[in-house]
Amino acid sequence: MRDGSPGQGLPNRASVIVAGAGAAGLFGAIACAEANPEASIHIFEAGREALAKVRISGGGRCNVTHHCFDPAVLVTHYPRGSNALRGPFSRFQPQDTVNWFEQRGVPLKTEADGRMFPTTDDSGTIVDCLLGEARRLGIQIHTSQAIAQVQPDDNGFWLTTRAGVDWRCDRLLLATGSSPGGYRMALKLGHDLVPPVPSLFTFNIPDPALRELAGVSVETVQLHLALEHAPELTQRGPLLITHWGMSGPAVLKLSAYGAVGLHRQRYRATLTVNWLPERSQDSMRQKLLALKQDQGRRQVAAFSPFPELSRRLWQYLAQHRAGLGNKVNWADLSKAQLQALVTALTRGEYAIAGKGVFKDEFVTCGGIPLPEVNFKTMESRRCPGLHLAGEILNIDGVTGGFNFQNAWTTGWLAGNAIAAALRP
Repeated sequence: MRDGSPGQGLPNRASVIVAGAGAAGLFGAIACAEANPEASIHIFEAGREALAKVRISGGGRCNVTHHCFDPAVLVTHYPRGSNALRGPFSRFQPQDTVNWFEQRGVPLKTEADGRMFPTTDDSGTIVDCLLGEARRLGIQIHTSQAIAQVQPDDNGFWLTTRAGVDWRCDRLLLATGSSPGGYRMALKLGHDLVPPVPSLFTFNIPDPALRELAGVSVETVQLHLALEHAPELTQRGPLLITHWGMSGPAVLKLSAYGAVGLHRQRYRATLTVNWLPERSQDSMRQKLLALKQDQGRRQVAAFSPFPELSRRLWQYLAQHRAGLGNKVNWADLSKAQLQALVTALTRGEYAIAGKGVFKDEFVTCGGIPLPEVNFKTMESRRCPGLHLAGEILNIDGVTGGFNFQNAWTTGWLAGNAIAAALRP
């Protein structure tokens, strides 16, 4: 195959080859081996170790899935892929993921926000479980061995690794995530590609005074993002101020839904923040007017009248966003200044001037178009015998364990479908 002609000499033989030793690839291989113990399964991984992303995920704790056991609700957490995942989640959803790991001695726990982690708080527990199952089932994992070439024929696929070793298989599972090499293989096998762009990222806000508040968080804010040629996007939840701008669950979710539009605008947009969404503007205005009467001699920026906002954040909003300086007393607050304060609290506009990444958990949207895949079997509609799972597909979820659940579900479906196809 190295000279472009498959079948030169005798290649190594496998029933199934999996490209990618991440969550989807390992889970798919394990599902296939359990359903068809006679299958010879080999996984090829370009990196130096299997499950590298699993190991670093969740700050090293691994956010395995989310405590959302209703498929109809579960799909609402996917900016792309929600319709396609309805059927798959009816067959393998987070409850099945929980059961799968618990049956193998790895119980999961649920945190207040619904995220689920191993009770050990150690991603190594998940890695060891998956690798242990692979060994038990006789699955061969080849690390630092990327697949360089692939070509289908009437009965399967011919492949060559970068080291020049030829292989042949009956079924091929592409689970290469957002790897360019994986996309190239899919294109070679007849697929199209929705250009991948980053999802789940933080917002760079070029405001030095805001950045001085790094580490300050607010439990609940309401965010609005205006993008050209798109409906306004809204998210509600916790926000964290960082050394470069804004992060936290509300920002990360908003970045996922706005990923394509923000990329198109080169990550330049206006973010509107309501710091007190639980309060109406009328009740807020009445509280501020009462302070004019009751605290007239005190400086506006001296203390936060709203428990939801820390003193430092309140000072920033009053001085830098409402323009009150640090010497304006409550009694001297004009109508215009009071309105400026209300606006800063409920409709403050912040210029987004770039993006950061969400720790080491790089997620993309884009990939193989979903109509090109049969979501009952994860088999390609373009290339018989080819299956696809995980992030190589144009599917992405918000933060909270949803991207891993996509990997478990699509990998499980693909593995079981491959096992069934290999039976006599």
